[in-house]
Amino acid sequence: MVLDRRTGSEQMALQRDNQVLVVDDSPVYRHLITGHLREWGFTVTVANTGLDGWKILQHPGGPTLVLLDWVMPGMDGVELCRKIRAAGSAATYVYIILLTAKDSRSDLLQALEAGADDYLAKPFDEQELKARLLVGKRILGLQQELVQARESMRFPSPHEGLSGLMNRTEIVKALHTELDRSHRERKPLTLLMVDIDPFKNVDDQMGHLAEDEVLKEVGRRLRSQLRSYDAVGRYGGVQFLVLMPGCDSVAALVRADQIRSAVSSTPIGPSAKGRLVTLSVGVAVADGSKRADAHSVLHQADLGLNKAKQAGRNRVEQIDETETTPVAGPPY
Repeated sequence: MVLDRRTGSEQMALQRDNQVLVVDDSPVYRHLITGHLREWGFTVTVANTGLDGWKILQHPGGPTLVLLDWVMPGMDGVELCRKIRAAGSAATYVYIILLTAKDSRSDLLQALEAGADDYLAKPFDEQELKARLLVGKRILGLQQELVQARESMRFPSPHEGLSGLMNRTEIVKALHTELDRSHRERKPLTLLMVDIDPFKNVDDQMGHLAEDEVLKEVGRRLRSQLRSYDAVGRYGGVQFLVLMPGCDSVAALVRADQIRSAVSSTPIGPSAKGRLVTLSVGVAVADGSKRADAHSVLHQADLGLNKAKQAGRNRVEQIDETETTPVAGPPY
């Protein structure tokens, strides 16, 4: 069985792009066109007049492909075309193919000025109609991709692209949230500040492009060691933050060393050029008895990390609160 991994909005857009509204007052042409469309796999909605077609297009989730006759009583095709364009939104574009017996250049210009995307003279060849509908579907698909790309730029991803982990903003936000929860529930929270040991060695021994591979693999291995309610994010450069709710000081040191070992025990990269990548880890624990300050907890973890580096790296260290110094300002 093949699973469809498209989002609900993407599936809805796909279904809409396969709907065609036929607006034509001729019963003969309506029957002819709808027969071809259903044979080609389209879902068809029919309107006898321009006004009926306009009402159908006002409904949410309506068709985005329209085959529109020019000459109709009341609201003709050109007038309907202008109304569609005047009311249209950037998020939902309606692709219009105008059908008419008129075939002069001035008629073509009038149709395009009214907002038609394409123009097909009656009587038309059925294969030409099919080809133009497929062009319309493709253009609607591209337009939907542009809308989604614009939306993704307005609302940046909470994950950074290289490691696949939470970005700096999100992991710091998660730290504040978990510290509040820790105090509210009177449960401990462990913060690990993790640093890849001298990253320059990776560049020297494996090549510059291997840096990305190392970051991706370290991110994957970090995620693999965490519980579903833990959190990990890239803090900057080759440094990561790990949040482990409910983890006290004793468990923190054990879990931190398990994580360090999981990353450092197996070479990263092709077997011929792979090398061991080690981690230094600083541990800070908020016991939940009082409201902990994020700056102070980060500072404590940073001191533990510096202690691990000074002790030879590839190790886990924790600084007692009595060893910490006042925090001059936010470390992030």
